[in-house]
Amino acid sequence: MSKHNNFDAAELDKFQALASRWWDPESEFRPLHAINPHRLEWIDRLAVLAGKQALDVGCGGGILAEAMAHRGAAVLGIDLADKGLKVATLHAASSKAAVSYRHVAAEDLAAEAPAAFDVVTCMEMLEHVPNPAQVVAACATLLKPGGWAFFSTINRSPLSWLIAVFGAERVLKVLPRGTHDFAKFIRPAELKAMAAAAGLVLRDERGLRYHPVTKTFSLGNWMGVNYLLAMQKVRGALQP
Repeated sequence: MSKHNNFDAAELDKFQALASRWWDPESEFRPLHAINPHRLEWIDRLAVLAGKQALDVGCGGGILAEAMAHRGAAVLGIDLADKGLKVATLHAASSKAAVSYRHVAAEDLAAEAPAAFDVVTCMEMLEHVPNPAQVVAACATLLKPGGWAFFSTINRSPLSWLIAVFGAERVLKVLPRGTHDFAKFIRPAELKAMAAAAGLVLRDERGLRYHPVTKTFSLGNWMGVNYLLAMQKVRGALQP
């Protein structure tokens, strides 16, 4: 188990219980399967994954990690929910993806392997930990100078509660009830400040929108609920 205590035991238990359903596109993880092509294209366009060393922090069952591997990256996925990692490992073996997995916290890996990765992704994870700034700092430490960090999370606003909690969990039921804690949502300005403090520079930002009529997602400029930030590590920056 992690040497750090930057995790919520109840959150881990929740994802442990759902581990077997990670690769079912009609399961509770249906939204992740639906958004994965959009976030993958965005990441690959900015960072060019082929030939890169990539790390997926909070990888879950490996949906994004495998997709990056199929784009030519050598990928390591890490998570603290070991049941999900077992599912991810089995799926990677069957799909012959160049991805491996470890049961380790980002903070511990950062102490072990600083500046080891060209690309670090941390998607839909920061809103589930007690101290997101600590994870952001670890991601920055893990990056090589000039490397790219990609974060996605949920804006803390009345509209995000209405859409991401009330709408998605209670009305549309595209997410299990209790998936999100509104108090843990992060405003874009807050995440940008965390990243800047860790030596990361903003390069791109996108909002993620759900279209209930077509039941599809798209990336755009509106960041009122779900959003993604692309950051680059400044060359010569001090380690956080």
